[in-house]
Amino acid sequence: MLTSLAVIALGMWAGMQSPPEAATELAGAVQKRYATVRDFSADFMHSYRGGVFRTEAVERGKVVIKKPGKMRWEYTTPERKLFVSDGVRLYAYVPEDRQVTVSPVPGEDHASTSALFLAGRGDLNRDFVASLETAIQTPAGTLALKLTPRRSEAEYDWLVLVIDRASLQIRHLVTADAQGGRSTFVFSNLRENTNPADQTFSFTIPRGVDVITTDRIR
Repeated sequence: MLTSLAVIALGMWAGMQSPPEAATELAGAVQKRYATVRDFSADFMHSYRGGVFRTEAVERGKVVIKKPGKMRWEYTTPERKLFVSDGVRLYAYVPEDRQVTVSPVPGEDHASTSALFLAGRGDLNRDFVASLETAIQTPAGTLALKLTPRRSEAEYDWLVLVIDRASLQIRHLVTADAQGGRSTFVFSNLRENTNPADQTFSFTIPRGVDVITTDRIR
């Protein structure tokens, strides 16, 4: 789950390809811009459709990300969930289940390409094949950049960043998985370089919950 969120750390979209050099230039511009972003926060809406069981779900919450490797995804509706990375360990907590899963932050050899980008260690043109397409509608004043990972990823087949033309901020992130599912994050109220306290990314395991420790990222 945290790998998917890390994706984390990404207008119009469709079957007609644009010139590869245009997509490469856009990916390079986004990479250059985000190299200057030390941290950002936003409200998000996360929707998922499809998959093996034809699931449909919509959730909302807040996200804070700080380089290198710190993340906090706090889901508030319809169910409370918390996913935290302090740069060393990853915590997944669902209060209703009274369960916490703890796993190590993967090294660069094992992290997903999207997680590396969000952590400030990835490179879009190095790690992805970029293209511009026009298949689905996106907000006015945006461009959609499709990124296909150069190495196989367990969590997704490709992702799309919907980017504001003027600011190059990421407005939406869409990922598609091998089971036919599509996960979409829509970001609003974005703020950058506010230097959130490191305490934001700390997690204390509540008393009385079950703790599952794993050596694999979830």
